[in-house]
Amino acid sequence: MPGPKSPPPTPALETTVLAKSYGDLVALAPLDLTIPDGQRVVLVGHNGSGKTTLLRMVAGLLEPSDGRALVFGHPAGSMEARAALSYLPDNPVLYDDLSVLEHIEFTCRLHGAEDWEERAVGLLSDLGLAGRAEDLPSRFSRGLRQKTAIVLGLVRPFGLLIVDEPFVGLDPSGREAFIELMDDAAASGATVVVATHQLEYVETVERCVALRDGEVVYDGPPGDTDVLALVGQ
Repeated sequence: MPGPKSPPPTPALETTVLAKSYGDLVALAPLDLTIPDGQRVVLVGHNGSGKTTLLRMVAGLLEPSDGRALVFGHPAGSMEARAALSYLPDNPVLYDDLSVLEHIEFTCRLHGAEDWEERAVGLLSDLGLAGRAEDLPSRFSRGLRQKTAIVLGLVRPFGLLIVDEPFVGLDPSGREAFIELMDDAAASGATVVVATHQLEYVETVERCVALRDGEVVYDGPPGDTDVLALVGQ
């Protein structure tokens, strides 16, 4: 007789009627979304479509009005979910009095990263920050602050990487380096979810989720539809 069936693998991200509203304003309509472990997904939509609202709720930084989000089976915002998820916001939050290296060490120790020094050196080199490691990122330009946040997001352990508008402020070499680093993370088994207006990147992933006015208007391969027409851009 055949043995018992193995349980299905736990999704990297699962939302059930996840919603956010502010009075009569619906920021995100009830959303059911399942993203398998290891998938690369891009979120597209105009400003105010609900992308950032969704990512902030998944990261545990915004309380939903209804529903729930699970990260590898753990409630968003729980210690287990925070340990498994690395979130790069569209506006990096950095400490005024810590150097780039001090930010890195603080982040790695906070998340129990091991042998992080070599990884940090590689990331700093990839993003052109090797000569700025002792500087205070609070004095950096928007692009350099974004590169610093990328290093902090990638140097720590994670199973799910969620990124909100990562290419804003990055020069062409920075965009290329970050795309390669996200590809490396995916090749290593991580799930990568990116909200972006950069359509060149959309074409490189397996799945596109388009939002418009807080609702999903498309969920499928990026090459099967006119994404610009769907999101009204």
